[in-house]
Amino acid sequence: MDLGLAGKVALVTGGATGLGRTIAETLAAEGARVGVNYRTKPEAAAAVVAAIETAGGAAVALQADLTRDDQVRAMFDALAAAFGPPEVLVNNAAFCPTAPAAELPTDTFLATLDVNMGGTFRCCREFIGRLEAVGRAGRIVNISSQAALRGSRSGKCGYDASKAGIIGLTISLSRELAPRGFRVNCVAPGLMLTEMIADAVARDPAAFHGRVPMGRLGQTREIAEVVVFLASDRASYMTGATVDVSGGLGAH
Repeated sequence: MDLGLAGKVALVTGGATGLGRTIAETLAAEGARVGVNYRTKPEAAAAVVAAIETAGGAAVALQADLTRDDQVRAMFDALAAAFGPPEVLVNNAAFCPTAPAAELPTDTFLATLDVNMGGTFRCCREFIGRLEAVGRAGRIVNISSQAALRGSRSGKCGYDASKAGIIGLTISLSRELAPRGFRVNCVAPGLMLTEMIADAVARDPAAFHGRVPMGRLGQTREIAEVVVFLASDRASYMTGATVDVSGGLGAH
C-alpha cells in the first residue's frame, strides 16, 4: 500500500531510542528522508541513521535541546541543508521524572512541561512558519499518552499534565491550520515495551501485561505504524484526532 511518503522529508524528535527510533525507521521504510533528533545520545542517533542507511534509506542525526528556541531553529536549518524543509513532523521527545506530588520540586514540574509540551510547541511553530513562508502545508503527529486521560499512580503528575496539554495543543492547532492545508493529529499510546521498562517487565510480566485488556504490552512497531498512517496520504481527511493505541486500556 503506497502511503505517499516516498521522497518526503520528516523530522522525528527523540528519535534515537524507543518509540522514536521505531517511528524514524518506519518512516524511512516508506521512503521518507528522516531527521533523527536527539539531545544527549549521539551514539544512539548514529546507530539509527546507520540502520536506516543500511536498509537503503536516508537519514541524518540532529542534536537539539528542544527547550531552546535557538537550538530548535538550528535543527531545522540543518535538516533543510541535508534534505530540504520537512513536510512531516513527529513530536515524540519526552521527559518523565517520577516523584510524589508533595515532594516534586516546582522546577522539575516546570521542566517537564517545558520539554514535553514546550518542545512540541517550539517544533510546531518552526515547522509551520517555514512551510507557510514558501506557500506549503504539512502534517504534524504529536505523541501524547494514555496518562493524559487516565493519570497515573506512580508520581508522574508533571508528565501526565504535559501529555494532556499536548492533546489540547493538537486540537487548537488543527482548528487554526486546517483552512491552510495542514493536518495535526495525536496518538495516545498505552503501555508499550521499550528498553526503559524491559528489565521491570522481565522481573514481573504479569504486573504489566495484566493491566491491558488485550493481555500484553504493545510493541513500538504497533504504535509507529499508526503514527506513519497519520502522516500519510491515507489519513487525508483526519485532523484534530487523538488516536487510542493501547490494547483496550483506554476503554477501561
